[in-house]
Amino acid sequence: MIIRGDEPEQIRLLRKPYKKGNYFMQGNEAVAYGALFAGCRFYAGYPITPSSEIAETMAKELPKLGGYYLQMEDEIASIAAMVGASWTGFKVMTATAGPGFSLMQENLGYAVMTETPLVLVDVQRSGPSTGQATKGAQGDFFQARWGTHGDHPIIAVSPTSVEDSFWETVRAFNIAEKLRTPVVVLFDGISAHARERIRIPDPEEVEVTYRKLPANEEEAKLPFGDPHGDGVSPMPLFGHGHFTHVTGSTHKENGLRDVYTPEVHDRLVRRIHRKIEQNKHVYEKYDEHFTDDAEILVISWGVSARPSLGAVLNAREEGIKVGLFVPKTVHPFPGERVRELSKKARAILVPEMNLGQLILEVQRFVNDDVLLKGVNKVGGVPLTVEEILREIRGVA
Repeated sequence: MIIRGDEPEQIRLLRKPYKKGNYFMQGNEAVAYGALFAGCRFYAGYPITPSSEIAETMAKELPKLGGYYLQMEDEIASIAAMVGASWTGFKVMTATAGPGFSLMQENLGYAVMTETPLVLVDVQRSGPSTGQATKGAQGDFFQARWGTHGDHPIIAVSPTSVEDSFWETVRAFNIAEKLRTPVVVLFDGISAHARERIRIPDPEEVEVTYRKLPANEEEAKLPFGDPHGDGVSPMPLFGHGHFTHVTGSTHKENGLRDVYTPEVHDRLVRRIHRKIEQNKHVYEKYDEHFTDDAEILVISWGVSARPSLGAVLNAREEGIKVGLFVPKTVHPFPGERVRELSKKARAILVPEMNLGQLILEVQRFVNDDVLLKGVNKVGGVPLTVEEILREIRGVA
């Protein structure tokens, strides 16, 4: 379903990027096809394991759809190219892994400040530094939230399977376009290299959204204004006859730089935050399993959510009242729902492939009388159902 049909000619979705049907597909390939179905027609990237197959797939498929693939000299140039292409009207994406994600942080902040819609896929791998270059991990949870400096909001989604990565990539593009903001997809090297059955839909089954364009010349003159009261500014595109000034410095509603006036900075940054805070319905998403009667709550994300569900199913067969909460949008974190669920729980377990990151976010919303325990694993090997089940039995 195409919600908005006035996108520029170069990114129109006229197309069947892949025939409808069931396929045996790698997670990274599913991300790429999700991007293509969402209308991505520009990709700039630098190959890095374990994300390289995303670039390979985009390089193969984009020319067939009238799109562009650019192999850049590094990750810094990659995200810079995306910002420029987005302002000309393209839907854009890049993919990287932990070290490359670190290099992209400055320009990710620039994209936040200039309100540039883009999708950045981080296929997480073991770190710090080079770490285990080809092994999966979940160590970038906080890098996604706090990697770039200053007061800034960020939206990050996290798929749990190969097919889920297709749909979450589509959703990431829709969020980026609706809210005119960068969106991070926190994937991982295990799901990225897994091969599973995936159903490729017809394009008509896929919700596709395009950014809000200026309705008139007055709106075009205020590319950082708020004419509709939702915090989201219509985006005048380069090459369409508008005078548009874009800077990462503090700027007024017309885009012109003003780094001296406190009120200008305050108004700009608060609006960028407000457009995320008051549009929660656009991005907030989570899955729940057996939470109605859960005395023990498992909260997990990404690749660790799958063995967590297996452990919960096995534990319930043993008569243990345990439920599972999976945030699909991990930033902003759905803390109010966690707070609500925690009121009925006496223990909360947080399985993740790191030494404790999501658990610190959970902790902010849980009372001290609830037992909160991490189930953590590093080394590039995923948590197993039995490892998580053992922890559930231990607090039952």
